[in-house]
Amino acid sequence: MPSNKIEKINKTKKIAILFAIIFLFLLILVFSVFRTITEYRHMPTLKSEKKELSVRGDIVSSDNFKIASSKKLYKASIDTRHLAQDKKELFLHLFSIYSNIPYNKLNEKLQKVKNKPGNLVLSYNIDSRTAKNLKELAFKLRRLNVFISRKVKGGKILRGLSIRESGEKRLFSYEDTLTPVIGYISKFETKSGTTKVKGIKGLEKSYNKVLNQSKDGILKGNRDVLSYISFDKDSLIRKRIDGATLKLNIPLKLQKNNELTLDLYKEKLGADEIIVSVLDNKTGNILTLASSNRFNPEKIRQKDIPSLNVNAIEYQFEPGSVIKPLSISLVLDKNRIKENELFFAYNTKGKANKKGKFPKGRYKLGRFTIRDDHQFKKHYLTLKDIVIYSSNIGTLTIAQRLSGPEFYEGYKRFGLARKTGIDLPYERKGLIHSLKQYSAGDRDGEDNVFKATDSYGQGITTTFMQLMKAYTVFNNDGYMRTPRIVSYLYHDDNKYKAYDNEPEKVISKETALKMKELLVQTVNEGTGKAAKMDGLEIGGKTGTAQIARKGRYLRKYISSFFGFVNDGKNSYTIGVTVMNPISRGKYWYYYYASWSAVPVFKEITKNLIKLNYLTPKNDIIPENK
Repeated sequence: MPSNKIEKINKTKKIAILFAIIFLFLLILVFSVFRTITEYRHMPTLKSEKKELSVRGDIVSSDNFKIASSKKLYKASIDTRHLAQDKKELFLHLFSIYSNIPYNKLNEKLQKVKNKPGNLVLSYNIDSRTAKNLKELAFKLRRLNVFISRKVKGGKILRGLSIRESGEKRLFSYEDTLTPVIGYISKFETKSGTTKVKGIKGLEKSYNKVLNQSKDGILKGNRDVLSYISFDKDSLIRKRIDGATLKLNIPLKLQKNNELTLDLYKEKLGADEIIVSVLDNKTGNILTLASSNRFNPEKIRQKDIPSLNVNAIEYQFEPGSVIKPLSISLVLDKNRIKENELFFAYNTKGKANKKGKFPKGRYKLGRFTIRDDHQFKKHYLTLKDIVIYSSNIGTLTIAQRLSGPEFYEGYKRFGLARKTGIDLPYERKGLIHSLKQYSAGDRDGEDNVFKATDSYGQGITTTFMQLMKAYTVFNNDGYMRTPRIVSYLYHDDNKYKAYDNEPEKVISKETALKMKELLVQTVNEGTGKAAKMDGLEIGGKTGTAQIARKGRYLRKYISSFFGFVNDGKNSYTIGVTVMNPISRGKYWYYYYASWSAVPVFKEITKNLIKLNYLTPKNDIIPENK
């Protein structure tokens, strides 16, 4: 074969082989592209989103101390499959130092999942400061190769120490202060897996919705080469909005001082509980609502369970003689008591003793006999005698001058058997008799046993706060103020008034002034003498009632003193109720309000002076001086 022909064939083969190789490479390229397209690839997203967890709102005293607040919690976790075994000890020691979690506790967690490698939560309770430090540690651990990459479909991934927001924790900075009024909370988990809290009792419950009215912050946009969010016109930026802040009318300093006073007197009087409140007559603002029985909302123990209720609004009891100014005022308001009128004391049986006092009065009403607690030096009593010496018989005699509807509607106007409207949940209404029961005997002009006993506080029930509200009438020209704890709400840079507090007209100004004068005389000359202080106008009424259970009276008592204190500029209603003080042995007399509730009232007044809420004046001098 000619050499030129052979050369031509060889050249053709070379070209064919070259095309075959090129075609093979093209096939390999197409196959690779197809496989890359169709198979899963782990590629980083071009967009990034970061959320900032919002928290429940704060509860702040009027003098700007945080009573309750929330802090964010963070979760620290690792994937144990990425933890280099030869660097495990290094990780445990460093994490323990940064987190303040004991090494042994961390090691124990790792050992438990040794046979089940995967995601491990090291702590759910990391605070924000520690979380910041741990994030720095996470970066350092990567540089130290403490965590290693693992192969997955489409490539390799590396998972190191992860620090993420996990929820919130409720803090009560002053432990038992303002409890049970502040209330307590419970935890719940949201759909996104974060831990939130909700109110169960007290202010935490009544304002739960606005306290939790929050929105998480969001940062959303394109990622840069360093994985940071690069912001442009298409980015989403939403500011974190926490729940509403409650600003209270109650100053922390005054509340703390009054709570310390109650602690001392609870021990001295051997009482089950003492409740105190101070209310500004001009506004209805509550400056103190304190109990001797308190608890730490962060650490509720078994023995704290009886103290969880706000007994100022949830406990109903027979008020006793503190109710007398209400029933007498209703008669005065109808102009049915003549000036200088005398009332028979029903104490004619027997002779006067060496002190010139007659036996205690006894009043027969059907099958019932009603007795007075005090002896008098005369057979007839003035209105002043009836009030300042707390005559049951004088009070019921006056109350019979009201018709059934007048008595019933009058007690309702004073707020009995209806809620006060205070901003706390689970308030009880108390109980008075029906219109029909009060009206029995009206047509025949007969005395009514229900009006009689209810006029001096036996046979009906009230709450402590109902009495507080009712007593605002006598120092407020006949108007009644609704007691309020929260002053205003602050949310998303806006301030909102918590309520409208319009006063209710109950009795005339003239009637209120007359009863106010009688209550001042009660402190100056009568059962409230222990409350008297120079330079202040003080009035009030004592009341001692037996505790009833299952239709019978126990040998246990509730002693109260409700009244007011004025210095010419400031005007406050103050209430004190002592539950079951000592009534036996050496200090048996403590069950009388004049020996228990009245001294507490005076100490509360001293606290108001000490903290400049009252300033005694030289021109205000008790009448009997």
